[in-house]
This record gives sequence, C-alpha cells and structure tokens, in this order.
Amino acid sequence: MKILIATPEAAPFAKTGGLADVTGSLLNEYRKMKKEAYLIMPLYRGVKEKFSLMDTGFKITVPLGNRKLRGRIFSYCPPEADKASAYFIECDEFFDREEIYGTPRGDYPDNAARFIFFSRGVPESCKALGFKPDVIHCNDWQTGLIPLYLKTIYKSDKFFDGTASIITIHNLGYQGLFPQTEMPITGLDKSLFTPEGIEFYGKMNFLKAGLISADSITTVSNNYAKEILSREYGFGLDGILRKRVSVLAGIINGIDPKEWNPESDAFIKRNYSFKDIEGKKECKLQLLKEFSIKPDTDMPVAGMVGRLSSQKGLDLILESLDEILSVGVKLIVLGRGDEMFQGRFSSAAEKYKGRLHVKIGFEDSLAHKIYAGSDIFLMPSRYEPCGIGQLIAMRYGTIPVARRTGGIADTISDYQSLKGVGTGFLFSDYTTAALQGCLKRALCVYVNKPRWKKLIRSAMEMNFSWQDSAKSYIELYAKAARMKRQ
Repeated sequence: MKILIATPEAAPFAKTGGLADVTGSLLNEYRKMKKEAYLIMPLYRGVKEKFSLMDTGFKITVPLGNRKLRGRIFSYCPPEADKASAYFIECDEFFDREEIYGTPRGDYPDNAARFIFFSRGVPESCKALGFKPDVIHCNDWQTGLIPLYLKTIYKSDKFFDGTASIITIHNLGYQGLFPQTEMPITGLDKSLFTPEGIEFYGKMNFLKAGLISADSITTVSNNYAKEILSREYGFGLDGILRKRVSVLAGIINGIDPKEWNPESDAFIKRNYSFKDIEGKKECKLQLLKEFSIKPDTDMPVAGMVGRLSSQKGLDLILESLDEILSVGVKLIVLGRGDEMFQGRFSSAAEKYKGRLHVKIGFEDSLAHKIYAGSDIFLMPSRYEPCGIGQLIAMRYGTIPVARRTGGIADTISDYQSLKGVGTGFLFSDYTTAALQGCLKRALCVYVNKPRWKKLIRSAMEMNFSWQDSAKSYIELYAKAARMKRQ
C-alpha cells in the first residue's frame, strides 16, 4: 500500500503541538510495518536550517488566482535508511519565515494563500515525483482543501484514479476560516461557496472542505468522535458530521515509547520502571531542586505541561489556586500560548511565590523532569480531542487528575476507592468545585502510600504505543481504497 501523509507539521521537522507527534509517529510505525509511506509538508525555514535535505530536481507550478507560483520539491532520507521518508514543498515567499503559522501577535495574514498553495501543491508533487498514492492522509484544516481538489479539479485526472482521501480532525476548534475574497485564488468554482459547500457564516472554511469531500473522516479518540456530533462540541460543524457519520471513526493517539520511557530517559535523575518505582523519588527531588523548592518527598507536587489556552481549563486552575495551594500542594506549570494566560500565570506565580512555579516557554528536558518528578498531573480540559499529556504522565507513574472529556475519558480509568483500582481521577462538571473535589480525592489516596504505589504501577502498565493505532489506520486506508476502486 502506498501512503502519503499530508501535514502542516511533523516531528522531528516542525512542531507546535500534538499534531506533529501524531504524524511523525505514524510514519515511523508504517515504516516498521514495511509500508511504502511518506510525509509531505511545507519547507519551513527551521527545517532548512536543521536538516540535511536533497533537492530532487522536480519543480511544480501552482496557480493562485491570476498568479502562478513555482515550488521545488526536496526530500529527506534518515541516516539509517536508503531512501527518502519525507518530501518538502519549497516556496520561500510563503514558508521562509521564523514561525509556522504566525507570531505571538497573531496569525500570518496570508495563511489562506499559504495553505491553498500547499494543498494544491500536494497532488502536483505526486505527479512530479511519479508517486501515485493509494491514500492521501490529510491532517487538520491546513490540508482540508486536498480532498476537495481530488473531487473537483483532479476528478478527471487518470493519475489519481483509485486514490482515496482521509482527513483527520485533531482539534475541531481550529477550522481555517478566511474571507470570501480569498475564494478566487483556490481555483475552485464559486458554486462551492454555499452552506452545503465550503461556506461557513459568510467565510470559507478549509476544514469543512475536507469534511464534505474526504472518503473517510477520523478523529483522535472514540469519545471525541461521539462528542463532535453534538452542538456543544461540534463548533458549528456537527450537522455536517452527523450527515457523514457513516464514514467517521475515532482512533486513539499514542506516544513514542522510546522518547517517553522512564526506564531509559536521559533527562531524569534516575531511571525506574513499574516493577521498581523507587527512582521516582530521586526524580522528584531533582524537580524540586530545579525550581529551588525545599526538598521533601512527602509533599505532593502537581505538574502541568502544555499549551496555555482556554481549551485546557486554565480558568479553573487560576480560580482554584487558593484552594489547591492551601492544602500543601506545590504546583509547577510549563507552557506557552495565549498572552493573557501567560500574563495571568506569571502574576499568580509572584502572588504565590514558593508555592506556584511557572515557566513560560517550552523546554523538552524540563518537560521530561516534570512528568517524572510530579506526583499528580493536572488536566482539567474544557475539551480534549485525545490528549497526549495524560498518556505520558501515566507512562511515568504521575497520576492524572483530569476532566472526563474526549480522549481523556477513553484513556484514564477513574479510581474506585472501594476496589482500589484505576489509573487516575476524573471529574465531569466544568466547575472549580468539581476540580477541587477531584483533587482532594486524589490527595486522600496519596497519603496512603501502599495504595498510591499500587496506583502508580497500574498507570505505568498501560500501553499507549502507536502499534495498535497504526494498524487501525491501515485497515481504514484499505477499506477506503477498496471503496474508491469500486
């Protein structure tokens, strides 16, 4: 099977969030399975600077309204491989920039043109390279136009006979909305700008383009696949998704078991496993030292790692700080995101000096130390398509206290005190009282050391590798390709 993963970002090349981990990990799994699979993404400045790429010599021409832009195709071959695993479309006008999507002040104003060029450039690159995929796996709004292009502009192109398209929704809250005035540069017929087409409250909706035209739709957990059919979580696209529910599936994300492994992690003070968790104490002392906190392994430490945005339930945390910190919890936060939340957390760290510790930004080594050294991982998300943080936390024996939503509900087993079983603590209502009550439940078990150790081991025994998820995607690809050929 020939697979092309079209994505705006992928690890290790370019990353702003979990999407990059997903696409990079899937490629690695497909390669292990001996599938003919490749990534294709824009050639950003950071990729040029950090990776040794080869100019394939192939060029493409992409029409954007009255303009025709040229692009060159570069490839990357891993050191241990004998052929390319990823392709990059170069267009310095659009992609030779410091950031991927925008600056802290906002998105780039020409993002519509940038990802129209990329989406149209993907099928053109396939033709230039002579690579006829059985399936093009598109990811998020930045690639949403690709399935629609295959159904319209490339419909009569024999090269793509039998090529199926899949689109994965990583977060329905991000849809790629642009003014109608950008419609002419797509090359699509203006008749598509209707409520049944890509129009969305007077704007173009790139994600909607993919949802109405892809042969199959996936999202990153079973529970989220159900939630997005409702008005509460559908972000205005629930009607479209209900119409296409027969081709909608949820496939849970995984984590890279080599990158996130307490038995071999080079960033942490001492390695440990679910059979011998004693090393976690030294990792906790390392974390406390990192933030100049008085060493005390009995003191509960809660960690948070991730994007600072309203989606993550940060308002619940900020409104609960008095309650959380008054019971002796030390809270450590690592992340970046919305300037408003960055400012509020920085101010709170001054107010609660010595109890709340905030690091604005992202440091990979520090993230590893927080996952290994914390006792509790806070994740009170407003919504969470899958969530990676809770998967990593459990791998390190750090017990999640999280809201029961999306993939969180699929991956955490709520602790049952009478039976003494579970892998974390869940709450349902989006309220400070529910969060605080859930944390108190966790702390009641924390003081019972034998029970807490059993809970740690239960969490660490969970398997969140990509192997099963990759197999599910391959089965879905095969089904979509068969239906396409019929």
